Order: sequence, then C-alpha cells, then structure tokens
Amino acid sequence: MATTKRDYYEVLGVARTAPAEEIKKAYRQLALKYHPDKNPGDDEAVRRFKEGAEAYEILSDQEKRARYDRYGHAGVEGAGSQNFRSTDDIMGAFSEIFGEGLFGGMFTQRRRGPRPGQDLLMKLEIPLEDAAKGTSRSLDVNRQELCEDCGGSGARKGTSPVTCDYCRGQGQVVQSRGFFQVATTCPACGGEGKRIVDPCGKCRGVGRVPKVIQLKVDVPPGVDTGMWLQLRNQGEPGDPGAPRGNLRIQIQIQPHRFFERHGNNLYCQVPIGFPQAALGSEIEVPTLEGAERLMVPRGTQSGEVLKLKGRGMPDVNGRGRGDIQVEVVIETPRKLSPRQEELLRELAIIDHEDVSPKRKNFFEKLRDYFTEEADTHDHPAR
Repeated sequence: MATTKRDYYEVLGVARTAPAEEIKKAYRQLALKYHPDKNPGDDEAVRRFKEGAEAYEILSDQEKRARYDRYGHAGVEGAGSQNFRSTDDIMGAFSEIFGEGLFGGMFTQRRRGPRPGQDLLMKLEIPLEDAAKGTSRSLDVNRQELCEDCGGSGARKGTSPVTCDYCRGQGQVVQSRGFFQVATTCPACGGEGKRIVDPCGKCRGVGRVPKVIQLKVDVPPGVDTGMWLQLRNQGEPGDPGAPRGNLRIQIQIQPHRFFERHGNNLYCQVPIGFPQAALGSEIEVPTLEGAERLMVPRGTQSGEVLKLKGRGMPDVNGRGRGDIQVEVVIETPRKLSPRQEELLRELAIIDHEDVSPKRKNFFEKLRDYFTEEADTHDHPAR
C-alpha cells in the first residue's frame, strides 16, 4: 500500500519561513536522535533518519525549496540528488554536517556491501503545447556500462581482484584518538577492500565503458519549467550486484509566441480597435487547441482582462485546468484616411459636449488643484 509523504517542514519541526541555519540545526538534532547506531534494531528510527535526510536535502537547497513551496512533493519528485538507499549514503552526502562533531566521535562512516550507482541528470526542452497535452520523447543518454570482458570487476578475464593487504580487506583503517576510535577510508584501495593486480585490457581496470543508450520518457500533462521526471535504475551502474542509479530529467518549457504562463493560467494580450471596444464585438483569440471566438462587452476599457474558463494548462496532479486570461489592448491608429478623420472630428465635438461623469469629476478636481496652486503663489504664507 502506498504511503503519503509527510510535509518536509513538519518532518524537521520548523516553520515554512525558517531560515537556512534553523533548518540545518533542526536536521542535526533529528539525525542525532534517530541515527541507527544509537537505535540498534529500531526500524522506525531508520525510517525517521532517512525521512529527515530527504527533507533536509530539499529544504537546504534554495532552488529545490522554492519548487517545493510552490508545487509540494510533485515539484521535487526525483529532485533529490542522492536517492538515499542506506544510512551510509546519508552519512556520505552530508559529511560536512556529520564532520562537525555531531556525534562526538561515537559513530563512524561505514560502507556495507556494493555501492549503488550515481544518478544522471538531463534537461528536456518541450513546447507549451506538448506540456499541456503530455508527450513522449526518445532521449540519447551517455552513461557508463559494466565492462562485458571483466563483468565490472576491473580485473583481466580469468583473474580476480586481490584482498588489500593495507586494510586487510576492510576498506578502512582505524586510528585511536584519545578515548575515541576514528575510521578513515583506506588510502591503498580507496575503500574497496580489494586491489586490481592485473587490470582488464578493455576498460583498463575501471570496470566500466562509455555507451550511448536510447530511452523513452513519458511527460505527463501540466508539467512546468523546473519540474523533474525520473526513470528508475537508468542512471550510472553501481558495483557488480548493486542497483543502478536513476535518470532524472528536468523540464524546460520553450517560450510561446502568444502566451505567458502563470501557474496553470495562460495570459495573452489581444489588440482591438476603439470602435470594437466601444460598441462591443466578437474577436478571435488564441488557445492551445486553435483559434476561438470571444465576446468583448460593449464599453470595454483598455487593460481589462477577459477569461476563457478552463482553457489554460491542466494541473499536473489532475485537479482540473486553469484559465486563459485575455488582456484587451485598445490601439490608436497612427494614420487616418480623410473619411476616418472627418468622422473622428465629429465624434470629438459630440464627445466634448457629452463628458462622462468620470472625466467630468477629474476635470473638476484638476481645476480646483490649479486654483489652489494659484492662490498659494498669490498669497504666500507669512
């Protein structure tokens, strides 16, 4: 049964307006409380420890936090760069925190078993229309593959890596410092516990070779710039026997010739003439599905916004669609024919005789203002 993720701010016990230093302090306290070494055999402590690490990774990054504040968990799906599979992954990811004496030397960072692969990051740029209806894309992914000749071991076919004689296969060396013992990565084998004596000729002992893979990604309707999609187990390979990392794809929406996007609403400007605004008219406006007729009410003012309900972007979580907001911009002609000028002059005479209440009120205020200014200059204060 799927579980619902808790709010990251709730996980760390901080307010949504908490500064970065407060978030860091809250995570340190949570990590100290739920670290598995301090709670042996407690699965709930492990869960809380990983949950805290996930929350901290998002909220400690300014860009990821902004997306989370705007879109919630959907906005950062796949955005966590570590994709924590173990507590050791967490210790390695936040070593700058754990290295500050968080646990007072009572815990050591350990590697258990083969390491999972790293995540790969890509960007995918799509037009607004595809973001609205959803689409599929084929991607050429440059990634590493385990060497077929050595099976990823790095040792020449028919041979095997040998146990490191410096750390005796532990991958760590332990040093005593006062009352504490500190484990560090073995400098001879890099923490592997084994060394390659006879390297593979194809991969030169690396165990991996570069390869271009074509993958298909399905883009759901409603995605926005900055959102992430994730293809699990399509990243870099891990150690032999360990899972691959994930492929994480960040969406970029191309600029549109008509629309600006504001959340799930689309905004555009449509120019019309003065007669259309004054008399009312039906105009043609763009939508993502093609042109559509929109009624401009009689007496519409320049800058007024008319709406096409439910014709904007679909919500990425399936909660309806936004609107198209059409701002009406009344254009003033730069060139007039003799007949147009004749009619406008006639209209100006009529308009001068029939001043609207709004303009009449403005002109009265303007006249009073200049009268007060004149009185002030004629009779300066003494």
